Amino acid sequence: MAHLLKKEKDYRYIEVGEGTPIIVLHGLMGGLSNFDAVTGFFSKNGYKIIIPELPIYTMSLLKTNVKSFANYLKDFIEFKGLENVILLGNSLGGHIGLYHTKLYPKKVKALVITGSSGLYESAMGSGYTKRSDYEVIKKKAQDVFYDPAVATKEIVDEVYETVNDRNKLVKTLAIAKSAIRHNMAKDLPKMNTPTCIIWGKNDNVTPPEVAEEFHELLPDSDLFWIDKCGHAAMMEHPEEFNKILNSWLEKRGF
Repeated sequence: MAHLLKKEKDYRYIEVGEGTPIIVLHGLMGGLSNFDAVTGFFSKNGYKIIIPELPIYTMSLLKTNVKSFANYLKDFIEFKGLENVILLGNSLGGHIGLYHTKLYPKKVKALVITGSSGLYESAMGSGYTKRSDYEVIKKKAQDVFYDPAVATKEIVDEVYETVNDRNKLVKTLAIAKSAIRHNMAKDLPKMNTPTCIIWGKNDNVTPPEVAEEFHELLPDSDLFWIDKCGHAAMMEHPEEFNKILNSWLEKRGF
């Protein structure tokens, strides 16, 4: 990882740049380094990028759910003394951002979601019956991307280690159930926060129709597509992702 991980109180996070705060929320098996290109670009263009390490595997099992993570984010924002934040979330991180915004709308001035759960996802809690088979896990990791080469050995090793750690696997399955339980279809029409939806046209985890449903249900949203792109647009097409987001932020005056 290119950036220093700060440790304060119960929080571990990256903080780079000065300006409007963008809090980045990683996914279930997404490392903070997945956002290196976002961090590098926006921290040099008038934004303070903050990436907290979410307590996905360290919360008690009873608290391993979307709502608890949304409240953890609220506590972190208060700890940092931030107002009017922009939340940017991928996969589970998008869901946490959406749920936090539902609970605490006054703190959030804009949302950015990419490959977000919250309406539907097909991968979080499935396919771990052969978790000891490295090749099966490798294929599962590759399926997240349009270009399988993006799933480096480092990424595959991390996923393999996670699903073969009993504690982490139990938490992963708990989060998958929580994501389904915290479906946001009825909440979204009441959420007026400006939202930028950036989606891979070839996302197998949260397919394109999920993005269209988010766009339809969120009253103030804009939808952008990235071609030849899977579930993690900011990793697979970082320059295009940054260009879309930067234009949207400028257009919206953020």
